[in-house]
Amino acid sequence: MTGRSNGVARVAIAGLGPIGTRLAKALDQGIEGLRLSAVSAANIDKHRPWLSKLGNVPAALPIDQLADAADIVVECAPSQLVRSIVAPTVSAGKTAVVLSVGALLDNDDLIDLARRHGGRIVVPTGALIGLDAVTAAAVGTIHSVRMITRKPVAGLLGAPHLVRHGIEIEGISRPLKVFEGTAREAAKGFPANLNVAVALSLAGIGPDRTTVEIWADPAVTRNTHRIEVDSDSARFSMSIENIPSENPKTGLITALSVIACLRKLNAPLRIGT
Repeated sequence: MTGRSNGVARVAIAGLGPIGTRLAKALDQGIEGLRLSAVSAANIDKHRPWLSKLGNVPAALPIDQLADAADIVVECAPSQLVRSIVAPTVSAGKTAVVLSVGALLDNDDLIDLARRHGGRIVVPTGALIGLDAVTAAAVGTIHSVRMITRKPVAGLLGAPHLVRHGIEIEGISRPLKVFEGTAREAAKGFPANLNVAVALSLAGIGPDRTTVEIWADPAVTRNTHRIEVDSDSARFSMSIENIPSENPKTGLITALSVIACLRKLNAPLRIGT
């Protein structure tokens, strides 16, 4: 880890929604080898009351200044801000933790930028399981990867794909398949919902060969993902039901995944690929 002071890496958080807020409080409570140094938010004044109560009050900075104040910058922001967060971070040879992984498909030059400057882009497991198994299978040959997602209606409202195609889901009484296509197409049509599909595709056979189904289901209360993988080393399927956070588009486990990811960076024992 670059730029450490006294063996402690500084962490900045871009975005203080449910995930960023939970992460800031976890860092303040203590994650070994890490210290919260800075935060950024669209309306920072809204967050000052609770930020001021932290044991170590972070600096409130514009997004483009976070990389100057940290060794690790965690992106918890809208996908359109990913480039403005990641580019200065990896250009400085630092680590960017990216949650809006779907945005990397339109900004894949950021990977080359990180390579040239010695930076790193880290994508947490997030609301998915089995990425280790998919990553391992990809060392051999993966024949197919399919993900079927079922979400409560509230978690899909306003998605660009639904708006563009005039698909009405409010008031439906039975499950409705609202999308079937590639992970790349899913990321464009559901940018706040389908980062998991992109992470799955990047771990496996890519966004144009990974297929995705999305269902709006009035009977479910949790974001549900089922993944089916067929490869030359194994055939496996897995499913997870994620409890939504305060934001119905995001699972509670996503925030916990980021915390676990940061703990791994300094852990003396690391479990998983």
